[in-house]
Amino acid sequence: MSEKNKEVKEEEQEKPVAENCGEACEESADAAEASAQETAKEQPEAEKDAAAEELAKAKAEAADYKDKWIRSVAEFENFRKRNAETRHTSYMEGRADILVKLFPVGDNLERALSMCDDNTKKGIEMVLRSFRSLLEGEGVETIDPAGEEFDPKYCEAIMSEPAADGVEPGYVKEVFLKGYKKGEKVLRFAQVKVTS
Repeated sequence: MSEKNKEVKEEEQEKPVAENCGEACEESADAAEASAQETAKEQPEAEKDAAAEELAKAKAEAADYKDKWIRSVAEFENFRKRNAETRHTSYMEGRADILVKLFPVGDNLERALSMCDDNTKKGIEMVLRSFRSLLEGEGVETIDPAGEEFDPKYCEAIMSEPAADGVEPGYVKEVFLKGYKKGEKVLRFAQVKVTS
């Protein structure tokens, strides 16, 4: 055989091998590319899952912090209101305590009014009007239940007397000491004589 023929034969023999190798290489390249794509798909999905988990965790923490913050604000607001109410109540009770100490002064002025001459009577009436004006300014009302039915919410029975004919029992016959109230709170109970 001539050298030329040998070369052609070798080329033909090499061709199938090269062709076979090309096909195998292409398959191998396709497999590698598919594997790389799968790895690329898996990796972003894993990253996406991790990011989604972190986001969910962060959202849960944010919701928890927001809930705690709302509760803290509400608790502080309730505390502030309770504190303001307590201060107001204490202040009003302190004022009421002072008023209670003034009631005997009014009682003595009324007693003095019944036992003095005309000139002194005018002066005492002026002082008594000022006293009553002070009580009105503080929202204090007098409890004077003479002739009314006995009410233990406002009166204290210190004496009883049998009811006369035609008079029902349980009525106030005489008031010894007037009572005072502010709103519905009794500052001093009226001391009375009751028919029985």
